[in-house]
Parts: sequence; structure tokens; C-alpha cells
Amino acid sequence: MTPGFRYSLIVLAAAAAFPAVAAEAPDTVLTNIHQLTSGGSNAEAYWAPDGKRIIFQSTRGQSTRGSSKCDQIYVMNADGSDQHMVSTGKGRTTCGYFLPDNQHIVYASTHLGGDACPAEPDRSKGYVWAVYNTYDIFSAKDDGTELKRLTTEDGYDAEATVNAKTKKIIYTSATGGDLNLWEMKLDGSGKKQITTTPGYDGGPVFSRDGKKIAWRAHHPVTPEDVKTDADLLKQNLTSPMKMELFVADADGKHAKQITSFGCASFAPTFTPDGRQILFASNKLACDSSRFELFLINIDGTGLRQITSYGGFTSFPEISPDGEKLVFVSDWKASQRYEFNIFTADWKP
Repeated sequence: MTPGFRYSLIVLAAAAAFPAVAAEAPDTVLTNIHQLTSGGSNAEAYWAPDGKRIIFQSTRGQSTRGSSKCDQIYVMNADGSDQHMVSTGKGRTTCGYFLPDNQHIVYASTHLGGDACPAEPDRSKGYVWAVYNTYDIFSAKDDGTELKRLTTEDGYDAEATVNAKTKKIIYTSATGGDLNLWEMKLDGSGKKQITTTPGYDGGPVFSRDGKKIAWRAHHPVTPEDVKTDADLLKQNLTSPMKMELFVADADGKHAKQITSFGCASFAPTFTPDGRQILFASNKLACDSSRFELFLINIDGTGLRQITSYGGFTSFPEISPDGEKLVFVSDWKASQRYEFNIFTADWKP
């Protein structure tokens, strides 16, 4: 679904590249499940600080205000009502998130590079993600007005999330020639690079107390892989099929790899107490489109499978009060490429 991986690009590409797996009964950990969207490709749903609304990205309908040919940012009430677009309707967007005041949002968009959807990645190069160099991060009021550009450097800037306590944004940037994690203040000032390991670091999130971060990464090891990775980035591409999860202090120090599945693990989010990570992975069938949700301790122990839907399930986030989970899945989808947003009671 994207390097928005936190992206609906990841979802769409995964589903397009591999056959679907027959759905199974949902895990009993998740109860009182409600489907909030119906139709289209919906992804990356995240709670407002007060828990009353959800921001998400969606491809639905035609290219008019309120619908889109490629991902745009939408907001809805926590019960699924009042779904409406809050991005410009131009270009492609990804990774919407509320700011701590509950009245502003951030998201990444390519609209300054053109009104049209940017070209899809060249699949002749294998299963790759596009990291469009026209992506920049913007803030706006929660109705889409007062748009402000927060990143102005050349190259990819996206995958932003926000910590309500420290009032910092963490994101992925190609500034400096590689895909690393960066942080900045809510107004775009104080930009600081957090990671330096060659390769892709992305999809970062803070723990609720702001003391830890978690993210997904692919760090090539051999000279050949390093060259391949660098060559792809020069073409604004990256390869996502082998990604592991990492945890570190908020400044990037004491980084620790907590998965070693040799598969694609991504979309990490901390539990409210900061002791565990909830994430998506295709570890049950590497190189397949079957992604389920898993829970793991921040030291890499205690792995536990949470869902068993049999298709694509990802982008989990626990509500501010710790009572609900929002996630994205093709469970119950009526057609291919349909991904919907669900909420459930969270009682692991």
C-alpha cells in the first residue's frame, strides 16, 4: 500500500501481484467488528486525538472532488458516517494523520508536481514501490483549507505520523540521497535526520510517551544488493518484499531489529503501554498477498497472531482510549482491489 506503506500502493500492488487466499474465520481477539467503508480501495486509517474521527486514504470513483482516480485523503466519523475528502483532489496523496489539536492534519501529496495521478511504477523491474520525488508533506485544517507545505527539499518526503505529547512529526525522506527517518516540529521547522543505515527506513511511529520509535526497513548487505537498491532509488523506486521491524529510542539510538522473518513486515504501531508492537506481515506465506496482524514485545519476544482472515489485513491502530482497533482488510470484499476499513473492540 504505499511508501505510504503506510500506502494503499502496497495494498494494490500486493493484490495485483499475487493470487488471493481463501478467507477464514476472524480471530476471536477482535470482537464487535464494524465495517466503516464499502467499496473502493481504502487504507491507512488513523484515529483523531479525541477518538471521534478517523483519517484515511482512498481511491474511489472518478477524478472529481469527493472521488478520485488515485489516493486522496478523507475524514469520517468513528462510526463511518460523514465520509468526505479533505485533500486537494489533485495528484496522489498518502499518510494522513491528525495533529494534536484535533483541528489540523498532515499528509503527503504530489499535487505540486501535477494535477494528474503520477505514473505507476515499472513492473518490468519486479515488485517495486514508487517513491515519487514530487511527494511533499503538507499541513491543513481538518476541512482541507489553509494548506501549508512543510517539506521543500528535492526528493521523496512522506509517511508522516505525529506524537501528541512531544508535538513532533516523524517521516521518511530522501533528503541526502537515501531513504531515512527524519523528524520535525509541527510547523515544519527543526528538521533532523534520525537514521543513517543505507537502504530504506520507513513507516515510522512514536510510542505514546514519545520515548520510542518503531519502523520498517530493508537494509541491503551485499555490494550487489547495495548497488541494486541505489539504482532503484535513482529511478524513484524501492523494493518492499523483504522488510523487518526495528525499535529504537526516539532519537534513533539503541536501534534493535525485532523481526527476522525474511518476509514483508510493516505498519507497526505501539500498544498504549508501549511494551508491544502490533503490525502486519505475510510471514505465514512469504511472497504472497496474505497479510495478517501480529503482536510482538518490543524486545522481539512473545510473537502472537491476532487475525486469520486469509487475505490482506494491515494498518492497525489502537484508539486513544485503548478500547478500539481500526484496521484495513479485504475481508468480506465483493471484488478484487476492494479494501475496507473496520473497527473492533480491542481486548488482546
